[in-house]
Amino acid sequence: MGSLDGDAATSPSFSSTGSSGGGGGGRVGIYACFAHGGLTSLECYEPGANTWRRVGKLPGVPDGHVVKGFAVVALGECVYVIGGRLCRRERGVAGGEHHRDTDVAVRADVLRYDARRGEWERCAPLLVPRFDFACAPCGGRICVAGGQCSLSGARGTAAAEVYDAGKGKWSALPDMSTLRYKCVGVTWHGRFHVVGGFAESTPPADEPAPGEMAAVLPQSSALERSSAEVFDCARGVWEIIPGMWQLDVPPNQIVAVAGRLFSSGDCLNSWKGHVEVYDGELNIWSIMDHSTLPDLSLLATLPPSAQRLYLTMAVVDTQLYFLAGYQVAVADAGDGFRTVSLVHSFDTGATPGVMPAWSSFHPTMDQESVEDGSKELLSQCCSVQLSS
Repeated sequence: MGSLDGDAATSPSFSSTGSSGGGGGGRVGIYACFAHGGLTSLECYEPGANTWRRVGKLPGVPDGHVVKGFAVVALGECVYVIGGRLCRRERGVAGGEHHRDTDVAVRADVLRYDARRGEWERCAPLLVPRFDFACAPCGGRICVAGGQCSLSGARGTAAAEVYDAGKGKWSALPDMSTLRYKCVGVTWHGRFHVVGGFAESTPPADEPAPGEMAAVLPQSSALERSSAEVFDCARGVWEIIPGMWQLDVPPNQIVAVAGRLFSSGDCLNSWKGHVEVYDGELNIWSIMDHSTLPDLSLLATLPPSAQRLYLTMAVVDTQLYFLAGYQVAVADAGDGFRTVSLVHSFDTGATPGVMPAWSSFHPTMDQESVEDGSKELLSQCCSVQLSS
């Protein structure tokens, strides 16, 4: 991945009072879920107003518990929080900011937040409880595939399903040809792509005859982990694309902008120092011109000791918005620190030499969203546009 050299990023701009906005005909919100100690909450960044606000606690999650490995996806003017694994959270040894999480259950729960009305609603649950799965809106519906269905063992599933918001129900899709988890979902050219992940071929369907040895299940191979499975909604079939993800490590996020796919990292390193763009004809990822920036914190004024806590990416028009949190030491507070939230944006349509591709903003926080060192990103983000 990243076989071509990229140019150095153009001089970025930084704003502490406003952002480049975007979204055209209405207000845009970028939503993600965070843990504050033992509380799982949904939060929203509004590029037009350059503000962060805490929407509220996820309904149905017991106090002292957090949810991990779930999907956050937008459909219309609603945000869906799907599946995941419930973890009981306890303070670590000797207190402090560190926590110890114990897996409790795999969830089938589906919650919907109406961004216009500000209301939560419980939807029909998944047919197959799962976490660490691929998810994306496709053709006005929500597709999910892969993931893990059990807390014991590291094995994926080939099961897939689709949610019809109009009917309020999930329907099973044909199984993929591979078992996958830690895979990434993205809709591109009208088809649902399940990219990368820890994958292996599906086991034989037939049971061994009496007296015969059971077939040895195949192990995950680099060939399968670097592939993608693509569901054609019109034909109702899966196809496989070998080598679509050119790393043995699963991707972090892949997003579609104006007919192109973009990525910025993998599950071990959410920022690899540049943005990469996918060429479907050549089946190769290359570095986007003027996207190279080894350290995103250089876009803003942060002390050298600042450490990035989280990074997630969303699309608004032609902009890639990177929501980032940095751990900054608090003077005269011993080992204390606070979280500084910044937003970096990269314009995929910027003309080199004419306008800077990178910008950075310091959002205004509402009173309930004052941050401390315990903030932890629990999900990737999605953007919702409210019509005027």
